[in-house]
This record gives sequence, C-alpha cells and structure tokens, in this order.
Amino acid sequence: MNLHEYQGKEILSTFGVKIQKGIVVNTPQEAVAAAKKLTEETGTGWHVLKAQVHAGGRGKGGGVKLAKNPEEVESIADQIIGMQLITPQTSAEGKKVHQLLVAEDVYYPGETETSEFYISVLLNRTSGRNMIMYSTEGGMDIETVAEETPHLIFTEEIDPATGMLPFQARRVAFNLGLSGAAFKDMTKFVTALYTAYDKSDASLFEINPVLKTSDNKILAVDAKVTIDDNALFRHKDYLELRDIREENPIEVEAGALGLNYVDLDGNVGCMVNGAGLAMATMDLIKQAGGEPANFLDVGGTADAARVEAAFQIILKDPEVKAILINIFGGIVRCDRVAQGVIDAYKNMGTINVPIIVRLQGTNADIAKELIDNSGLDVQSAVEFQEAADKVQTVLA
Repeated sequence: MNLHEYQGKEILSTFGVKIQKGIVVNTPQEAVAAAKKLTEETGTGWHVLKAQVHAGGRGKGGGVKLAKNPEEVESIADQIIGMQLITPQTSAEGKKVHQLLVAEDVYYPGETETSEFYISVLLNRTSGRNMIMYSTEGGMDIETVAEETPHLIFTEEIDPATGMLPFQARRVAFNLGLSGAAFKDMTKFVTALYTAYDKSDASLFEINPVLKTSDNKILAVDAKVTIDDNALFRHKDYLELRDIREENPIEVEAGALGLNYVDLDGNVGCMVNGAGLAMATMDLIKQAGGEPANFLDVGGTADAARVEAAFQIILKDPEVKAILINIFGGIVRCDRVAQGVIDAYKNMGTINVPIIVRLQGTNADIAKELIDNSGLDVQSAVEFQEAADKVQTVLA
C-alpha cells in the first residue's frame, strides 16, 4: 500500500525521525491559513507547496513550488489543486491532485551550505536482507545518477539477527562526507529511519532529499513509503491511510470482490485460477500474437457469481477483443467452472467479444461437453496449444 508524502512523514516522526513540518490542505483558502500557522510555529517566511499524489518526479511536472508570501500561496495552491499532474512516473494523462502539502522552507541561510542526500531502505531480494541505499547526489535527478555515475550510490546491508549496528550508521554518515554535529545527527537519523522501516513492516522507505540544513540538522524533506500489504493486519491504523483515489478504479473494484486483478495494456482478457497458471497464460497469449489485458486470478472457488464478477471486471476495459478462460481443475471441478461460465453468460445477456474456455483436470470431459452443448457463443479447448490457436484465430 502506497502512502502520500505527508502520511509517510507522520509515520517517520513517530519513530523520532526529524521531518520538514507541514500541513495538508484541500483548498487554496486552507493553504493560506496553514501557511500562517506554520509561520507562527516555525518562523518560516517562505512556504513550499507540494502536490500529494502517488508518483515521484512531482517537481519536474510543476507539482512542487515555492511561495514567498500569502498571495503566492493562494495563487499557487489554486493552480496545483485540481490539476492533472504529469510526471516521469505517471501515465500520459497524469494524476489529479486532490490534496496539497504546505511545508516550511528549510533551505534558510546560515553558518554552512545546505546539502541534499538520497537515502532509502528496502529489501535486497538477492541476499534476502534489508539494505540502506544512499548517495551524496540527492534531488530530482537521482535516476540519472544511478544510470550515469553508479559509483556514487552506496549500500549498507543489515543483518536481521542484529538489526542496524552503530558502526553502520557511522559508515553511512562518513560516506556522505559529514562531520561534527551533522555527522552525529545523521547517525541518529539513519538509525531512526531503519527502525521506522522495520517496525512499520514497510517494503520501501525512500527519502529524497534528506537535507543537511545550514545549521547542521538532518531532516527528511520528502518521503515515499510503501507498506507491505501482507502485514496490514498488524497495523489497523495504517489501513485508514489508504487513498483509493490514487489507485486504478477497476483494481479497487476487483479487490472488493475478492479477485486478484492487475490491469495491463493488452487486448486479450484472462481469467485463470492460480497465479502461476495466470503467468503461463499470459505467455501463451503473447505467443499467439496477442497482448494480455490483465492478470486475473479467480482463486479456487470459480462459481457462477465469481465468474460473472470476473467477466464484468474484464469487460470494463474497452481494449479487450477476446477473453481466454484457463482453469486447471485441481481444487475446483472443471464441470462446476463450466456451469459457472454458462450461468454467468446467461445472466449477463450478450457478451460482444469471443470467449475461449480451456479446462483441464477433474471432470474436464464433462466440462467440455457442457460448454459445447450450451448453445452459447463460447469456444472450448482442452490443450494449451489448442487454446492458443483459437486466440490467434479470433484476433486475426
């Protein structure tokens, strides 16, 4: 589950990570009031206005701007709230901005120059250990740094048996070129950041930039946080942070129906039981000259109601030109699935795309007979290649 920047910062703050203070708002008028409140609390004269969407690169898309007075706060907030923000990490149509974070300006002048760093905590899947990834080159162009100057990206793997040790925090601060008060503050920052990642059951904490202020404090200026969905039962309070406006509406609807659905860009809808078979089916579609329009796992209870719900979800995609149902009857009998397909088809009336059903396993012969004798515009197949050939034919 992805979180907004302001939500990620709130979690960080509860674990002792210093953050750039801010207030989330929904209207330009609320933005002005928030800016005045921040001035009273922090003394900041300027304010940073940040669009709250689940996408990186907001600054490049015009979603992060500096306001130097209340009039600019209101006008900039009016520009950003409601806009379709297009960034390198969104689709071509972008994402609508519903909320805005009004934050204090932390780039104030002082005894030293400010510095921006990049720090993230994530799982290294190769070693099976959590890892801190960090760089002296924080800011909007971190992807370019990784591509062109990978030697400037450092990593620190954490042994799960010991957790993060003090010498590792000091090594991070040293490699970032810090000294004195900033060095000490960075060791505290990194330790608290790792604790936040570990205790919140996150799969990603990305802070870009981490700022060394002119008075040598270390702050999280941004926060990209992803919580592991499988651990949400342990964090009921985090569930309330979910913003379904930022998610694919078809995927949200499918999830509510208990279907595992991922929207893709192809032209052949898939309905499969089992994630492994679903991946193989997507390969089958590509070999037949098509492109999978979705990943959809109906699970082991493919009755009429569930099959009908799956049909409804698949057909919401206007690009779907055919539907391939590929069921292996292990947990569920094939004849039951076939009857579910027939009942769902009759309940829905007319389905204007070809349907190919490949059933294999328990009672597969009975299932094929049921479909062939149903009188419906549904083609049956038994072998994998036979299903692929029929997909190829209907797409021709």
